[in-house]
Amino acid sequence: MRRTASLVLLACAVFFAALSPLLRWYAFPRLAKIPANQYQDMVLVAKNATLLDYGTMKAKKVPQVTIVQTLKGDVAAAKRIEETAGRDVVVWDGLSYVQGPDGKMVSEIPERYIFDAHSQEPVHATGEMVDGDPVKRDGIEFKWPFLTEKRDYEYFDAQTRTTNPIHYKGTRTFRGVEVYYFEQTIPWTKVPMPKKMPVQGITPESVAKTGTTRWYTTVRRFWVEPVTGAPVYGEETHQEELRGGTLLGGRAKVTAFAGDVKMREDYIEHTIALVKHNRTLVLLMTSYLPWGFLSLGIALLALALWLEALGRRPADPQPVAASAPEPVSA
Repeated sequence: MRRTASLVLLACAVFFAALSPLLRWYAFPRLAKIPANQYQDMVLVAKNATLLDYGTMKAKKVPQVTIVQTLKGDVAAAKRIEETAGRDVVVWDGLSYVQGPDGKMVSEIPERYIFDAHSQEPVHATGEMVDGDPVKRDGIEFKWPFLTEKRDYEYFDAQTRTTNPIHYKGTRTFRGVEVYYFEQTIPWTKVPMPKKMPVQGITPESVAKTGTTRWYTTVRRFWVEPVTGAPVYGEETHQEELRGGTLLGGRAKVTAFAGDVKMREDYIEHTIALVKHNRTLVLLMTSYLPWGFLSLGIALLALALWLEALGRRPADPQPVAASAPEPVSA
């Protein structure tokens, strides 16, 4: 009976020991992925910013500029691309909507970002664009890979339509969460005018005829939770200028926008809560369950060996019963 029990325990020990690396190195890369139907929004604000008044073509200080960023998954488009790509794909339709203190639109730039649902690597397919211009991303955008590493990554900049390194600057603690801090600097670069302008009748084509060009620079900062690869906080020191041409009335340049763009407090709290929840789910597959299964396998192996040892121990000798004395006759 003991030998049968030890064999069963040994089989269970082998099963759980084998399941540990299988879950971590085989199941996790296939199960951890971004859902194709995900929707998220983010509100950022730049307080005491500088903004161009297109009516007078002069820059002025304003109390606040608001940027609303939305990302919406297109499930139907993702399925169409998956048929030819041969892998799980996510299609995000993004919109960056900037509005002034009066609530009126300053700029509106749509994007379509197509990427691998597991690795977050870009997938090139028809429809990939920024503000209607076809692009070919070579780096990540919006999200880092699961299990982010302490190294530099290539990050796509939607304004310049180029990919540049974003540098790992160290490990920090943000609101009780351990994060990796990344920073990217985009030098002054000539960029296209937005297709949708804030003033009726002004178009990128009409501005181009005046000889006026748009330039942009930014310092981009992200605090990324490394297990999920999700930024818990982000900010930019953002500047835009219009340079040259007859539109500026002889001036060499004028500031179109300048400000420190930061996430709004309520969105920081919501993002941290969501990332903490998702972090637990990822750790279940990468740490808690693999190590738990391995520990259980070792414990079952030890118990099986103990039962086997008990089964092979020689039995104790049985005591010899004393014989009754024979009766003695007189």
